[in-house]
Amino acid sequence: MKGKRSRRRPRTALVLTLTLIAGLGATATATATATATGTAAADDPAYPFRDPRLSVDRRVDDLLSRLTLDEKVSLLHQWQPAIPRLGIQAFKTGTEALHGVAWLGEATVFPQAVGLASTWDPALIRRVGSAVGDEARGFQQERPTGWGLNLWAPVVNPLRDPRWGRNEEGYSEDPYLTSSMATAYGTGLTGGDPEHLKTAPTLKHFLGNNNEADRTTTSSDLRPRVLKEYEEQAFRPAIEADAATGVMSSYNLVNGRPATVNPALDDDVRTWTSQDLLNVTDAYAPNNLISSGSQKYYGTLAEGNAATLKAGIDSFTTDDTNFVPTTTAVKSALADGLLKESDVDTAAGHILDVRVRLGEFDPGGGKYGAIDKSVVNSPAHQKLARRAAADAAVLLKNAGGALPLKASAKDVAVVGPLADTLYTDWYSGTLPYAVTPKAGIAARLGAPVTGSEGVDRISLRNTASGGYVTAGADADGEALKESAGDGTAAQFDVFDWGAGIVTLRSAANGKYIGYNWSNFVNDQVQPNGWFVQQQFALDEQDDGTYLLRYAGYETREPWWSNPVYLGPTSPDGTLGLVAKSEAAHYAKDVVRSGTEEAVAAARGKDAAVVVVGSMPAINGRENDDREDMGLAPSQEALVEAVREANPHTVVVVENSYPTTLGALQEKVPALLWTTHAGQETGNALADVLFGDVNPAGRLTQTWYRSESDLPSILEYDNIKYDRTYQYFKGDPLYEFGYGLSYSSFRYGQVKRVDGGYEVPVTNTGSRAGDEVVQLYTHQRASRDKQPLKQLEAFRRVSLEPGETRTVKLALREKDLAHWDVTRSKWVVESGTYDVLVGASSEDIRSRTSVKVAGETIPARDLTRTTRAENFDDYEGVRLVDESKVRGTAVGASRDGAWLEFADSRWGSGAREFRARVAGAAGKVEVRLGSPSGTLVGTAAVSGTGSVYSYAEVSAPLSATAAKGRQDVYLVLGDGMRLSTFTIR
Repeated sequence: MKGKRSRRRPRTALVLTLTLIAGLGATATATATATATGTAAADDPAYPFRDPRLSVDRRVDDLLSRLTLDEKVSLLHQWQPAIPRLGIQAFKTGTEALHGVAWLGEATVFPQAVGLASTWDPALIRRVGSAVGDEARGFQQERPTGWGLNLWAPVVNPLRDPRWGRNEEGYSEDPYLTSSMATAYGTGLTGGDPEHLKTAPTLKHFLGNNNEADRTTTSSDLRPRVLKEYEEQAFRPAIEADAATGVMSSYNLVNGRPATVNPALDDDVRTWTSQDLLNVTDAYAPNNLISSGSQKYYGTLAEGNAATLKAGIDSFTTDDTNFVPTTTAVKSALADGLLKESDVDTAAGHILDVRVRLGEFDPGGGKYGAIDKSVVNSPAHQKLARRAAADAAVLLKNAGGALPLKASAKDVAVVGPLADTLYTDWYSGTLPYAVTPKAGIAARLGAPVTGSEGVDRISLRNTASGGYVTAGADADGEALKESAGDGTAAQFDVFDWGAGIVTLRSAANGKYIGYNWSNFVNDQVQPNGWFVQQQFALDEQDDGTYLLRYAGYETREPWWSNPVYLGPTSPDGTLGLVAKSEAAHYAKDVVRSGTEEAVAAARGKDAAVVVVGSMPAINGRENDDREDMGLAPSQEALVEAVREANPHTVVVVENSYPTTLGALQEKVPALLWTTHAGQETGNALADVLFGDVNPAGRLTQTWYRSESDLPSILEYDNIKYDRTYQYFKGDPLYEFGYGLSYSSFRYGQVKRVDGGYEVPVTNTGSRAGDEVVQLYTHQRASRDKQPLKQLEAFRRVSLEPGETRTVKLALREKDLAHWDVTRSKWVVESGTYDVLVGASSEDIRSRTSVKVAGETIPARDLTRTTRAENFDDYEGVRLVDESKVRGTAVGASRDGAWLEFADSRWGSGAREFRARVAGAAGKVEVRLGSPSGTLVGTAAVSGTGSVYSYAEVSAPLSATAAKGRQDVYLVLGDGMRLSTFTIR
């Protein structure tokens, strides 16, 4: 572990004296300069905080000593105002840069993060990160309003559940692969020199953030092994490598405590590096903490902000640009004694440390100050975007050599709802151009290709009045109304996104219909917005008519109270929201069958490429988990129809998550998966489909056959619920690490070498290609439940036909450690470990084993105070906050809830049970062997009146209690909380 710079910056007399001495000389020089030039003395580079020859600490101490308390407090909000008297300009935390710079204008858009990780190529991802960092600098060089090089990326929450709405933002279900990609991307963003930052990336979202449903009120239960072995391991390596300069706290609760006040922000995260970190809250999260917010954890904003600062947050992201509520609350907390000025100094010091390292106070902006807008969407970055998109594509199936498409395939049809469009997601940058799949394939062939979106064009006729739903023809559209009109004004293209949700695009002007809080208007280029208001459902009735239901995203919000059905609401027939009883009944007339058009386009062609998938604003995104993991039914039917018409059909699935493809994957000869891959999607797909690029992308998540393979999305215990490839015992559709190639590869015998293992890999195919060599381990025997396999190393290697390369994969003995809950420490157990090397987690090509002389975990010593959270197994309990400040207890959520403490040493016989309990009245039973085993003691609990008020209870244990080693079970009553216990 690296040494930790004290979070509490010393403000000793010596430090102040040294600063003042340095400042006297600086002031004299600055005064002389000001006299000669008329500039403000504070702008002169001779000020110590502006002198790049001094250490970062020295510069921060100097600057901090010059600030008033009010000025220091002003730094704690996301929008930090300028301090003119010192020549300090405004600064903002938080520029989005997940897969390119977002929200600042046209910029290079790379594949979504889950696609970047699918390359399994850290070197490439570092180059992507470097390009994004350059573009962030290019946008920010002139310091526009909202200037800031603190980037909110990457997202490193491991993708334990593929239904998570933000799956597109993360890298992998495996923490090691996640951290490898995060470290690579972050290193590119920083420039690789922690003392001279290109940008300052922030890891999102700390901690246990993998569900969107009720995300500010649900608690992620992270038992110690899941916390240490899984969640923290996704964050820690990037911080240790100085590839990130802080973390963003998540919206959810962790073990009953809001993540915004998680003490691990200070107690753990800051110990992972010797550099100062700048930790920020998620947007508006501070307001969730208080009595008027969703979490109601503290009464006032002053109390909440004080607790947030003390937990390890430095910057409050809230109230948009208005910093007044934050600064007022912090000052109130200071006045009330909830905070000390040293607490403000600490947070302000962390912020200034990052600003100094960004070169803000260096002449010319420091090491990276000369980067200008010429880098934004430069030819080099366009080329890199194309490579990243091609390298990310995963070949899922390739029967009979269907791919690559043969050179003779000149007459090609490209069909499907995503064939001739590119969609962006919430955190995408603005596309500077868009190469669609159809355009990319046409460019590759040098000739036009036949195309069809394969969607139905319909009209909707009110069966009572005979009026048609019509839209405006101008670019801005018009409010939908019923009229006698016909033609394109009354025609709409229906895009099916699954779960009954469709979007309607007006044939009159090519724009999507959306709700603008007053009317339904055809004015959107594509579905978009925080509330995606372009969603509808066509609800078929028993009489064959349809109700047009508004299914906009906000209708699932608890505050929505309006009706959701459409019908005429004014004399001119304008459509509005009405009760179901007043909804118009429409006959749906199919003007043009999308399937028939696609079939006609594909029939007789040399090849047909069907592009299906998702719309990122609809099929799961921030604040919206997915309802299912399948393709939309009409998309699957489209593929089947095209395949029947043309046996040379290949399917591209373009989405952001594992998909339950049902029978589809059995019916088509070739399947290629890509995420939404940015501006170069079409060129990259053409490169892969025609063999200019040999696919080598690999899946970073398990693709399940059914949602029934998964527990509730709210269950975070991967170990107990057999989540991810590490513990899943079922038969996946496609396993973690899976992906095919146009080449074949032979593995030799894996051998142990100094620092790890090596294996010869030979390209036995006829074309050059990349193989992703993966090394997994498995511990054969352990005191604790162990993963079936665990990724420990990987390497993407390029091989010419016939070439053999010996691939070395690092593995240290300490990499075999797991968290020992009996002693709260990492341990490598003595025993035999399998070393498995292959092309995926299931396609193991070579194996060996190693005997490790580690240690044996001793029997639990329950005579020492044992924390209840360190159980081995459980039922009917939740992990809860022991106090509002720190600590985790166990809360019973039903009578008969139990905890197991396996293999516990009783010595010559235990006589007394003692425990700290809070909450409801009841009893704690001590049993042996099982939750219903021998009862050896019962402690009565009278109730403490508060879940945070603990009392000690005790009970004698049976004199006939078994001796030696026992599996001990504690059985709890509903509403009780157990913190610690001893058995003596």
